Amino acid sequence: MLLRDARLVALTDPSAQPASPDLLDDRVDVRVDVQVDVRVEGGRVVEVGPGLASRRDEPSYDLGGGWLMPGLWDQHVHLGQWTLASARLDLGPARSSAEAVAMVRERLEQWPGVPVIGWGHRPTAWPEVPVVSDLDAIGTDQPIVLIAGDGHHGWLNTTALHMLALSSREDVVSEGEWFQAYGRLATVVGTDGTGPDAYRRSMEAAAAQGVVGLVDLEFSGGVADWVERWAGGADLLRIRHACYADGFDDVLARGLRSGDPLGDDPRLTMGPLKIISDGSLNTRTAWCCEPYAEKAVAGFEEGQPNQTPEELRALLARAAAGGLDVAVHAIGDRAVTEALAAFADTGARGGIEHVQLTTRDDVRRMAALGVRASVQPAHLIDDRDVTERLWPGRAERCFPLRWMLDDGVDVVLGSDAPVSPLDPWLAVAAAVHRSGDDRGPWHPEQSITAREALAASTDGWGTVAVGHPADLVWLDADPLAGDSDRDHAARLRGFADHVRATWVAGEQAYASA
Repeated sequence: MLLRDARLVALTDPSAQPASPDLLDDRVDVRVDVQVDVRVEGGRVVEVGPGLASRRDEPSYDLGGGWLMPGLWDQHVHLGQWTLASARLDLGPARSSAEAVAMVRERLEQWPGVPVIGWGHRPTAWPEVPVVSDLDAIGTDQPIVLIAGDGHHGWLNTTALHMLALSSREDVVSEGEWFQAYGRLATVVGTDGTGPDAYRRSMEAAAAQGVVGLVDLEFSGGVADWVERWAGGADLLRIRHACYADGFDDVLARGLRSGDPLGDDPRLTMGPLKIISDGSLNTRTAWCCEPYAEKAVAGFEEGQPNQTPEELRALLARAAAGGLDVAVHAIGDRAVTEALAAFADTGARGGIEHVQLTTRDDVRRMAALGVRASVQPAHLIDDRDVTERLWPGRAERCFPLRWMLDDGVDVVLGSDAPVSPLDPWLAVAAAVHRSGDDRGPWHPEQSITAREALAASTDGWGTVAVGHPADLVWLDADPLAGDSDRDHAARLRGFADHVRATWVAGEQAYASA
């Protein structure tokens, strides 16, 4: 295909971008402040320059001076859990039965052939009691199951009542009867809401935000599951599938190394071995050098590791021998220190996930060892207040993105969906302004620029250039237009609205209406 009249988002200097050796002669050094054409062949960018000649039978898109950049990656997703969560209608904002019904109608207009599973309404404060007939009046043959925010009752339409083998009624299904019925919910949503069709919808939603690839760190499933899912139609984006220790032997038996295709399609590949080395801040189990300020776990006032140092090194050594990268979950500063020691001792490759609390010395060690930092900036919005309470005096060392980039650490961004939304623009905005409300940025000295945050979201690809994969996003506005301040971050949070089209390996994965 030929993409005409594009302006390249200036993530890096185009002349510094890598090109495939066989394409070097065709390379054109391009200024990013002029409109160019971009030619794609065989899933890669093969020409970039002004006024490229059209070829017979070559599809062409006129970008009309729009902006073109590499597609976005989310480097940390639990895709099965996100698919379940995103398939459920969020009814938390509903303040009446009528509002909830209106939200159900809107969902059915968007996905007319999909059952509606809602979550989060709290009808105790509503002016009226929710009843079955209100849902039946919508007039759909799809089952509707709306689960209350406390989980203790379900508001169903008659179709769903019958599918769950419940008697007809006007009231909600509550307590013991509801708990038993909930176990049969798969009869309504099919393969527990995470079949290939559900995964496909999650991918479509991601592609609409300009996402071209995901690193799937789901806790369950394995290589065979992903191969089957892919064959079932969940094949829209690039996927790197991670394994855990319990699936490690299967991966080794298959002879898979990180980067190897899992089947015939090179877009589905083997990712890293994921190791959860410590806990989390909110549970006070992240392993720290200093005690928690309050309500620490008895006997583990600094949090705790999930493996001994010897066990962690053994896992990294096996991964290195088997050709697998490693993704080590380490939230506390002590966990980061121990993870880096294990990387140094074993020569394993990969990165640390989260790096929520660390020291300047360990940041420098990351750079020296070539250990990547996979960070989820939206967590700093959620954890800002609890950090000040549980880790007083340590907040300046939390999510230290500025230190990392200044010291030469390879930083990549993600969401940890469903803990935070699968939304790369939210992650970028949080990295830029470090605030999710009207307060000023939280330790602004650790902020990074929009250019840096976007560059950390494109899987290492900078400004579009010859030799790049044709994983591309067409935007109708420049995401770098701004001063990397509050106003700029506010615009970035809604930048998915500016996505006009997304291509993966040269195939269109999304086009705006």
